Amino acid sequence: AHDLRRLGAGPEMLIGIRTERSIAMIVGLLAILKSGAAYVPLAPDSPSDRVEMISREAGTELLLTDEHGSIRIDPCYVPARKNPIAKTGADNLAYVIYTSGSTGRPKGVEVTHRNLVHSTTARFVYYDEPVRSFMLVSPFFFDSSVAGIFWTLCQGGKLVLPPKDFERDFTAFAALIEAEQVSHLLCLPAVHSLLLRQTSQHRLKTLRSVILAGEPCPPELPKRHFEMLPDASLFNEYGPTEGTVWATVHKCTPQDHASTVPIGRPVPNVQTYVLDAHLQPVPVGVTGELYIGGEGVARGYRNNAAQTAERFVPNPFAPHSTDAARLYATGDLARYLPDGELEFLGRRDQQVKVRGFRIELGEIEAVLIAHPSVREAVVVKHEGRLVAYLTAVGPIPPTTEELRDFLRERLPEYMLPAQFVLLDAVPLGANGKVDRNALPAPGASRPAMRASYAAPQTPLEQTIAEVWREFLQLDTVGVNDSFFELGGHSLLLVLVHETLQERLKREVPVADLFKFPTVRALAQHLDQKPDQKHGPSANRRRAGERQAALKARRGAESRGKEY
Repeated sequence: AHDLRRLGAGPEMLIGIRTERSIAMIVGLLAILKSGAAYVPLAPDSPSDRVEMISREAGTELLLTDEHGSIRIDPCYVPARKNPIAKTGADNLAYVIYTSGSTGRPKGVEVTHRNLVHSTTARFVYYDEPVRSFMLVSPFFFDSSVAGIFWTLCQGGKLVLPPKDFERDFTAFAALIEAEQVSHLLCLPAVHSLLLRQTSQHRLKTLRSVILAGEPCPPELPKRHFEMLPDASLFNEYGPTEGTVWATVHKCTPQDHASTVPIGRPVPNVQTYVLDAHLQPVPVGVTGELYIGGEGVARGYRNNAAQTAERFVPNPFAPHSTDAARLYATGDLARYLPDGELEFLGRRDQQVKVRGFRIELGEIEAVLIAHPSVREAVVVKHEGRLVAYLTAVGPIPPTTEELRDFLRERLPEYMLPAQFVLLDAVPLGANGKVDRNALPAPGASRPAMRASYAAPQTPLEQTIAEVWREFLQLDTVGVNDSFFELGGHSLLLVLVHETLQERLKREVPVADLFKFPTVRALAQHLDQKPDQKHGPSANRRRAGERQAALKARRGAESRGKEY
């Protein structure tokens, strides 16, 4: 912190931090706050052009990076000499998190220390179970990481930092929960669902509070949770980045049998309103737009007065017109249930959530149109996946790999469409705008790839291709096709792994599926390995090996696993 102060850090100065999940990350983040500055989290695997664009937009003056497990200050470094005293007020910035923007550029949400203190202390008030050990599942550039980091450290708990790509192996994930005696877990509903499917009950017995956030909770998930973990409370949180992580929460019960899981009631010092287009409250049971008021409402968007004025509006229900008396227009549709709880009903615009990531479809469209072979582009969310529809400039359309490579240089991985559909023309409505409802279903045809189609030959290749085909919803899969280039992602691959083991009746390490992403490469690799039968005894042996390895690593690196 003193190093940063010597370099001019203070209130309203923004410092970027770009590291993997590690102790160095936590040290760097706390050092920025102690220096009086605010941090801007930057994803380590984001394209460099995107990182540079965000840094310019934010006006960051320094950057902390992780080099061999320690923090480096760019562009220079000054040795520390004494402990600094921060001169930061409640209304100074604590952090700025950039989210996808509808105009084609990401937008930075400015969150103050007042917002952060509110969000953290509201957890102390609402949650009865104290945090003893918290598993930080969220990437630190994801706003839900704020909940885990500050809730845990401010309550004196242990912050457990899982290794990179931990979600690739849910057995190892559960072993870490057991070894570190994790009491609190905050994750996507999809992650918790896979954890329950792929893990034995005894590995999760230390959990006392499981919090779901980031995407709608499937109605069947609470039932499965309580069947497996009857002693662990389950909560469904809701809240945009502009509301400082959370705004409402619902405590699930084993008796919940509704068709949807509510997002609950406002947390302490937060007000919620369901309003019509004239900012008038709608009756119970009627759909309206959800507005958030109270201490969690962020300052606004960084260097974007127009969008700030559009989304952060004066509170017509506040007794005095002050800057604090504002509402944030979430763009989410909701309604009040008869018991006073809120039900989430979707979006009124083109913003979507994919695997917990908030995405403005217009940003992907703007990047696609910049491709020299693309004339028009429309992106939609279809059955949980992003699908891009496009028209080509010339007679030879770009291949799926060309489009992915182009997007990968400009967008983070989670914003890449799973499918690309070529159209002769984009359908338009009577008003001349794109008619998204008239877009054809993406279909099951294998996308245009650089490599020509080659059919699976051996029984092993045929089994692998058939499993991929089922999960990717394609009519054919070739031996040279990559699972990820066909639109697959890590959470889907975990389900593929489970089915593949059942079909082959042998163990297939999930890491092999990531290492060998084509049908042919995976089949050749498995042909060269001993055929280990997949069954209860094999599972127990494998789990025992992982547990022994985990304990050995924990003994050698105990300070690297917790803070």
